[in-house]
Amino acid sequence: MANKRIVFTGGGTTGHVTLNLSLIPLFLDDGWEVYYIGSKRGIEKELVEKIKNVKYISIPTGKLRRYFDLKNVTDIFNVLAGCVKASHIIRKIKPSVVFSKGGFVSFPVVFGAKVNNVPAILHESDYTPGMANRLSSKFANTICTTFEETKNYLDKNLEIIHTGPVVRPDILRAKPDEGYKICNFKKEKPVLMAIGGSLGARSINNAIRENLDKLLETFQIVHICGKGNLSDIKREGYVQFEYVKEEFADLLSICDIVVSRAGANAIFEFLFAQKPMLLIPLTQNQSRGDQIENAKRFEKLGYAKVLDDELAGERLYDEVIDLYQNRKTYIENMKKAKISKNALEELFSLIKERAR
Repeated sequence: MANKRIVFTGGGTTGHVTLNLSLIPLFLDDGWEVYYIGSKRGIEKELVEKIKNVKYISIPTGKLRRYFDLKNVTDIFNVLAGCVKASHIIRKIKPSVVFSKGGFVSFPVVFGAKVNNVPAILHESDYTPGMANRLSSKFANTICTTFEETKNYLDKNLEIIHTGPVVRPDILRAKPDEGYKICNFKKEKPVLMAIGGSLGARSINNAIRENLDKLLETFQIVHICGKGNLSDIKREGYVQFEYVKEEFADLLSICDIVVSRAGANAIFEFLFAQKPMLLIPLTQNQSRGDQIENAKRFEKLGYAKVLDDELAGERLYDEVIDLYQNRKTYIENMKKAKISKNALEELFSLIKERAR
C-alpha cells in the first residue's frame, strides 16, 4: 500500500453516516489519514466535524428522483458539478480506498474514485439497494450487504460480500443506570422508546402525543422526535429529545419496547439489544419502499409488528399494548438471530485488505 489514506462518504440522514462514525476511530487509531466528503448542509457535516483529525470537504449535491420534478433539472447539474469536484479532490488526496455508506452525496465520490483508479467499497444496509448505491455500484469494486438476500438485486459481476449487520460499539457497552438517571425514570415501570428518525416523523410524533394519556398509564416514554419537533408538553414520565447520540445506547437499554421507523441501521440495533419493535415504515410515497421491505422481513422473522403510517394515530395504542404483552415471544425469536459482535472489526479488516 502506497499510503494510508481513506475517504469516507455518505449522508443526508444519520443512517448514511452512523457506520462511518464507528469506522473512523479504528482508522485513526491505526495511523490512517481520514477524509470525509459530504454535502454542505447535510447532517453528516454536523456529525463528522465534531471528530478530531478528520478533514471534512463539501461538494455540490443533488437528489435524483424517480418521478418528474423540475428540481431534477437543476439537481442533475449539481450532481455533475459534484462529480467534477469529487474527482479533483480524490486526485489531490490520492487515497488508497474510498468507503461509501450511500445517500445522494456518495455517487459523485464513488465516480471520482473510479476516474482516479481508486478502489471503492459500498455498504448497503437495506433489504433492497437505494438508488445512490445502484448507480454507484457501476463504478465500485465491492459492495457489502446487511441482508443476505440483497445480492438478488445487484449486478452479479460486482464483488458482493454479506457482512451482516454492523452494530455500533456503544450498544455493546450500554449502561442502564445512566439511562434511568438521564430520564429520571423509575425502574419499576415499563419504558417505551419512540423514535421519529434524525429528520423526524410527523405521524409517529403525532400518534405518541395523541395517545399520551393512555400510554402514560402503562409506560414511561422516551420520545426522540427529530430536530425542530419538540413540543411544549410537560408530563411526568415523558421525556423528549430532538436527537440523541452518545446517550442513545444507555436510553435504549432501559426500554422494554420500541416504536420506530424501519431504517436498517436502527432496527438491527434494536434486534441486537433484543427490544421488540412496532415498526411504522415510510410509505411508498415518502420513499422508495426500502423501509417497507425491511419491516416486512423483520415481521416475518418474528422480531417486530408492523403498522401502516396512515393508521398510526388510531391504532398505535392497541398495537403497543399487544406488543408489550407478547414481548417475551418476540425476544425469544430475537435470541435466535445470528449477529456477530465482531462485525465492525471484520469490516475494518476487509476495507484495509481492498485498499491499494
